[in-house]
Amino acid sequence: MKWMGSILVNTVLFMFLAWLIPNFHVASIGAALIASFILALVNALIRPIIVVITLPITFITLGIFLIVINATMLIITTKFMGDSFIINGFGTALIIAVLLSILNLYINSTLVKSSRKKS
Repeated sequence: MKWMGSILVNTVLFMFLAWLIPNFHVASIGAALIASFILALVNALIRPIIVVITLPITFITLGIFLIVINATMLIITTKFMGDSFIINGFGTALIIAVLLSILNLYINSTLVKSSRKKS
């Protein structure tokens, strides 16, 4: 269930970031939902291999290279989506990756804190 919640959060964030960033286009909420699902699959299947291969670079940069990996996963997602999910340029993908990570961290920490207070 947590995985589905993460996909829904990413869907909302994709729509928000498409509104905020001019070089990022999402055609519809449905496209954002499919892109979130594809990104989750790419992160589950491809990202671990890339992280292991780039481990020395990630170690040298103290983990900052993971942002480049996240941007690459977004670019791979655009290749599967076609014209309904467009990121113009790798720089835009880097900005989206950073904002997506920060916003996901904030939302997940807020939801976890609110769910702990209810228990």
